[in-house]
Amino acid sequence: MSDQPLKLYNTLNRQKEIFTPLSPPYVGMYVCGPTVYNNVHLGNVRTFLTFDTLFRYLTHIGYKVRYVRNITDVGHLVGDGDEGEDKIGRMAKLEKVEPMEIVQRYTNDFHQVTATFNLLPPSIEPTATGHLIEQIEAVQKLIAEGLAYESNGSVYFDIIKYNEGGHNYGKLSGRVLDDLLNETRELDGQAEKRNPLDFAIWKNASPEHIMQWNSPWGKGFPGWHLECTCMSTKYLGKQFDIHGGGMDLKFPHHECEIAQGTGLTGVDPVRYWMHSNMLTVNGQKMSKSLGNSFLPHELFTGSHPLLDQAFSPMTVRFFMLQSQYRSTLDFSNDALKAAQKGYKRLVNGYRVLKLQEFMEEEDVAIDEKKKADIENSVRGFYEAMNDDLNTAVAIAQLFNLVKYANMLYLNQLKSAALGRETFELLKEKFVLFFEDVLGLQEEKTAGDAVLGGMLSLYREYKAAQEYEKVDEIRLYFKNQGLVIRDMKHRIDWAYEE
Repeated sequence: MSDQPLKLYNTLNRQKEIFTPLSPPYVGMYVCGPTVYNNVHLGNVRTFLTFDTLFRYLTHIGYKVRYVRNITDVGHLVGDGDEGEDKIGRMAKLEKVEPMEIVQRYTNDFHQVTATFNLLPPSIEPTATGHLIEQIEAVQKLIAEGLAYESNGSVYFDIIKYNEGGHNYGKLSGRVLDDLLNETRELDGQAEKRNPLDFAIWKNASPEHIMQWNSPWGKGFPGWHLECTCMSTKYLGKQFDIHGGGMDLKFPHHECEIAQGTGLTGVDPVRYWMHSNMLTVNGQKMSKSLGNSFLPHELFTGSHPLLDQAFSPMTVRFFMLQSQYRSTLDFSNDALKAAQKGYKRLVNGYRVLKLQEFMEEEDVAIDEKKKADIENSVRGFYEAMNDDLNTAVAIAQLFNLVKYANMLYLNQLKSAALGRETFELLKEKFVLFFEDVLGLQEEKTAGDAVLGGMLSLYREYKAAQEYEKVDEIRLYFKNQGLVIRDMKHRIDWAYEE
């Protein structure tokens, strides 16, 4: 429906670029998954929602996507650097359990949260511990290429050697190597490294380190950055189309991935680097120390002290989609309440449009203006999504289509006035956009049979003028977050906006 090609913002080149996959219609996409040492937080959810939307949209427009999203179950150290405890090992010590018990618990939590938000599972979900052989082989190859060196049982990637080979460490994040070196001069005392910027691809494990494996360099564990390089290239090839993650991973994690991948294969591993922006709360950065960090279940129950009420998973999903993924997204009660109202309006339109049928009426003339407006909104949805997944503008087009859904429902517009083709376009595309592209769902509080039965009672009590019972049924619906629509041509229910 759109003549415009799909454009994605490529962090590497700092501009929107026409998306041209390496081997169309196939697309390879890798997204850095969670480190499973704690509950998934909303910042993570926004990142995974961004790439769920991209996965859905690419599939919708005909691409066959292999979506790889890993589980980091070892090697990610506290502070994200090369020194300190493994995040999972530290939690295991604190709780006096096996590290894999921590991994399993929080992997389960992650899957539950992603299912609650209706995120599609990836095509492949590899784990770091399941790819230790590949990581050891990669370390050996980088040493053989002269791009890594062993020191006291650890192996480090040599950034100076890498840059001397004509490469540019820092090109993704825009960091200049000389500036980075000046920033880290005080760390020169760490004699294990030739250069303070060199990063670990294999770390020597102290005796008290729980998670460790045998290697040619002694007992140790893999570097966090190397894990993603090995898993992405194993399943997507030495060069693939899209690599995604949160903006906080741009440096050093993704910068290191580029260096390792290039060092291992001789080619830049990724064509399009994409990064989602962060969440703020009432204008402040979201963080545990400020007490403004939310876990998903706190939103669903309204149990967080900063919340006025509970918000459903689809309200939160809709709220996140109302902002383009590269913009900062600010959480506030007012913003969430507005999103709740907007989501209910969309879901009401979705519900009634699914039930509408085309009616041939010979005496009804085609309304060319409304017909064109519907076609323009459908085209506008695609144009917005093709403009670097601008879901905010795409949703605005859906609201325009809801207007016509409501007009049909209220008998203010005859389906014949649109013509069969435009009517079917409205119905089919709205449902597809709502369900398949934006991944929204109807959140029912009661079954259709129960609600239908209650409406039948409502009609009977109203006809019998038993108004106390009529009011009781209205109150029942209100307590479910629903309203009764008492219209001339029908009695129905809707979600309370």
